[in-house]
Amino acid sequence: MFSKSSAIFITPLISLYFLAASQVVYSDDASALIDRARSAAPSLVSEDATIMYRGEVLVEGKNKWICMPETFPDDNMPMCNDAIWMQMMKAVGEKAPFSSSVFGFSYMLEGDGGVSNSDPYHPDHMSADDYIKEGPHLMIIVPREMLKGITDDPHAGGPYVMWKDTPYAHIMVPLGDRE
Repeated sequence: MFSKSSAIFITPLISLYFLAASQVVYSDDASALIDRARSAAPSLVSEDATIMYRGEVLVEGKNKWICMPETFPDDNMPMCNDAIWMQMMKAVGEKAPFSSSVFGFSYMLEGDGGVSNSDPYHPDHMSADDYIKEGPHLMIIVPREMLKGITDDPHAGGPYVMWKDTPYAHIMVPLGDRE
């Protein structure tokens, strides 16, 4: 189901976010990275969030959110995650089991770079039959039984399930137009 090349790409990426979590990094580009990371969510979430870049802490946060200026290296697609989403990202990177009995939230108000709607490990997302590049959106992890009755068709209008037949299924809630 999952290709080896996708695992080679995703596993190191997710692992990077969990390395050196307490180390604070400063650079000439830190301000731009911080601004980009904070653009992923409303300021009431991102203003006091921890800002991480490739596993390095740029800003220690005061709330429980983690914002990053990119989802994958150099994709320029910022996201802000709660702890449940960070657990899920780690599980995806490690191809580990994942389930949640509580809700988890992630913001991507700048949109995303596009993925297969069914396979997080698709070897070439842009050529996937179910490729979707979403505009601004919110992602919600829910207990699996709560996904019943929600379409997995991103073109049906409104919320839909991404990665439905995987342990990483979540609800995509479009908040604006797609490009």
